[in-house]
Amino acid sequence: MGNHGSNLDDILAEDMHHWYNKFMKESPSGLITLFELKAILGLKGMTENANSYVDQVFLTFDMDGDGYIDFVEYIAAVSLMLKGEINQKLKWYFKLFDQDGNGKIDKDELETIFTAIQDITRNRETSPEDIVSIIFERIDLNGEGELTLEEFIDGAKHHEDIMDILRELMDLTPVLIIIVEGRTG
Repeated sequence: MGNHGSNLDDILAEDMHHWYNKFMKESPSGLITLFELKAILGLKGMTENANSYVDQVFLTFDMDGDGYIDFVEYIAAVSLMLKGEINQKLKWYFKLFDQDGNGKIDKDELETIFTAIQDITRNRETSPEDIVSIIFERIDLNGEGELTLEEFIDGAKHHEDIMDILRELMDLTPVLIIIVEGRTG
């Protein structure tokens, strides 16, 4: 099979049948639980923040709220992350960041998510506090300390540096490579 999954182009080239086979190999029941997702991705010994982040990602992907990710939800999530329009991705990010579900993102929610992402990826180039400060400085024009969905989308789209930060932080390529190639080591 060669070196499938070594980059996004390879992942995108996979056909639906291939994705279905991978999904069913990882979860023969056709449903993935939160516990199984963590096992598939080899996520053990995570910090509390990282664990909460993975829980939030799972809840966001579990579109019907039944406690499982089925194949349709799985493909929808992968497709959104790889090929989704910018507005779709920003809405998904917002839903992920809005941990309490109140329709607004505050600094603590963003900082918690970004800390968790860094705990998982080990990429600590810029501190979560600095990232949150940059985002709120540029996007929170009324200074409320909270961002609505509209403010978040409009602000992110009008600031390329914010989009770059979000793209880098939310890049799921390493996760998809694990799914495509399987966890090694």
